[in-house]
Amino acid sequence: MTIQNTNNLHQDKLNPLDRFAFSITSRVGTVQFFGLIFIWTTLWLSWNTFAPSSLRFDPYPAFVLWLIISNLIQILLMPLVLIAQNLQSQRSEIRAENDYQINLKAEREVAQILEELNEQKKLLETIIKLRK
Repeated sequence: MTIQNTNNLHQDKLNPLDRFAFSITSRVGTVQFFGLIFIWTTLWLSWNTFAPSSLRFDPYPAFVLWLIISNLIQILLMPLVLIAQNLQSQRSEIRAENDYQINLKAEREVAQILEELNEQKKLLETIIKLRK
């Protein structure tokens, strides 16, 4: 049995859509993205609350355009997040199987080492008896 890199195994099995979903969600799930959305929302709401009435494009109190855009972002990101979670689950299963195989190999090696140590112990006992 060879020890395999589970990251490579998982990446090799991804189709282009899965790779796209994974790349988007890896960027969306960052503090930088949260900061960007927070700043964008703050600027949007501040502009449409405090700017001169003639310059407001989504006036207070409804902010209908902001609601539509933010809901569209959520609608587009939700399936990608679910796909990425499924991909992470598959990756975890591959990693668990690999860990299991490594543990089996280690157990066989330990059993073999113990057997060899027992043989050495018997040989040492025989040598000690012969010297007496």
